[in-house]
Amino acid sequence: MGMDYTAVNANLVRAELWSDQLKEILKDKLQGTKYVRWLSGFPDGNQFTIPSIGEIPMRETAELTPVVYDAMDTGEFNFTIDRYVESATYITDKAKQDAYYADQLIASFIPKMRRAIDENMETSIFALAGSQTLADANSINGADHRFVGSGTGGVVALQDFAKAKFALDKANCTGARIAIVDPATEYNLNSISNLVNVSNNPRFEGIVNSGFVDATTGMAFVKNIYGFDVYVSNYLATTASDENSGLGGTSTASTGFVQNMFFSMGGSDETPFVGAWRQMPRVEYERNKDLRRDEYVMNGRFGLKLYRPESLVVMLTPATI
Repeated sequence: MGMDYTAVNANLVRAELWSDQLKEILKDKLQGTKYVRWLSGFPDGNQFTIPSIGEIPMRETAELTPVVYDAMDTGEFNFTIDRYVESATYITDKAKQDAYYADQLIASFIPKMRRAIDENMETSIFALAGSQTLADANSINGADHRFVGSGTGGVVALQDFAKAKFALDKANCTGARIAIVDPATEYNLNSISNLVNVSNNPRFEGIVNSGFVDATTGMAFVKNIYGFDVYVSNYLATTASDENSGLGGTSTASTGFVQNMFFSMGGSDETPFVGAWRQMPRVEYERNKDLRRDEYVMNGRFGLKLYRPESLVVMLTPATI
């Protein structure tokens, strides 16, 4: 008797083959921590106070006129370590003994726990956009620092970048300009028909041809628009859709609005956000003999706060296209 497929199929053909590799989900690069001024000189306690002083005015005077002595305004900025975060998992003895992928699985625990904490940090940093007064223009020196996109339905328009630049200029922000936008906002930027025809910004000319991911850093870099280096992030915070009407917007979106961020960074004092780690993420391992399993935990303590409201501009746009 010969061996045809029917003869071998019953017992000699493997119906399913398993790879020796595990498939991972795609991860984007995180960027938020580089936009924070991380405080040092904070050895104990959970509250850090930075005193502030104002300016001294100049007055016109005349001969034989008494001098007017002006006192400077003073204040203080209070910062608190108020976040205690952790990520933890375990593997039982039976799972470790029987699983073909046990070694790969265990090796992934620490990187995945750190990634979870880092993603939480990213979200927390960008959530500071909500530290502004909601449904309010947050006007500083006569310029709005919170507004709805001026395009149809509240989407982004080129003039919104000019408006953000005006707000930072009026606030005397002289540092590097950064914009962090949602993918939906980038989509609408890509759809602007005259995107390559902005005469006062020659760097615009490379947008369509050069793509939207920086080949060197791997960051989702859009381009430079009116002086803002524009990056894309999926971690921007949303706000309630009813804030749209409070800011005079016209969108009817019901899924809330993304808080796209424009800000200025310069030196050690112009960056809009401050943060501090009381305890950097650390890993602890423990053998649980009662439950016959190995336990892993990573935890840390930190704080974040909006430090310079004048260095931050927030533009609300619909969260979907």
